Amino acid sequence: MARTTTGRPAVRLQDRVVIPAEAGEFSAFRCWTFSTDFPESGRIDYLQGTIEVDMSPEELQTHGSLKGRLYAYIDRVVTEANLGQVFVDSTRLSCPEVGLSCEPDVLFISLEALRSGRVRYVPLSTAQPQRLVEIEGGADLVVEVVSDSSVGKDTERLPPLYARAGVRELWIADGRRADLQFQIYHLRESQYRPAPVKGDGLQWSDVIGRWIRLRREGWELPGTWRYFVDEAWGPVIE
Repeated sequence: MARTTTGRPAVRLQDRVVIPAEAGEFSAFRCWTFSTDFPESGRIDYLQGTIEVDMSPEELQTHGSLKGRLYAYIDRVVTEANLGQVFVDSTRLSCPEVGLSCEPDVLFISLEALRSGRVRYVPLSTAQPQRLVEIEGGADLVVEVVSDSSVGKDTERLPPLYARAGVRELWIADGRRADLQFQIYHLRESQYRPAPVKGDGLQWSDVIGRWIRLRREGWELPGTWRYFVDEAWGPVIE
């Protein structure tokens, strides 16, 4: 356990992360994420006064490949229609009003959200306004891919905070078991509601504006997968 200049104990985790004692306050945690002392690897989130640290390695087939496919799909749709920007890994989303600072697996910010002021890009400092290091506000779309070490956070603790922050749509994917799980949630009256589903398993995305289905097939080697996103157009009835 290290000591800060205030005399209060900092927390050291496995010789890899030292959490300053003052980081228990949201503003101090935020400053820490901007500093050179903040770890370059792992995921460290602030959820209403609790700092959650996940240094577990990312599973290739059930997490990395799945996340990559969802990012590639969203980025293609957004880029083709010039809707905004999509980020993957180590992109921090904060909402001071909620006490939330986290790094979603995938994050989409629309031009409309930026122009309206619902979301803003935060610079490293006033002296370096072009070095943008954080997104503040209610994102249009957040994707979380569940792992063994994050299941409670992804499915229980984060969703209500994303809803309070005004994140319009939340996708949760879980590829850890034989039955691939994928659920789209829409923000309705400050709570998430499951998206409408068609008989063929397609779910409606308000943000993407089409019906979506995530599926996978076994690849060339045992235990490896290829993921696919199927899409369809048509009216939605809620």
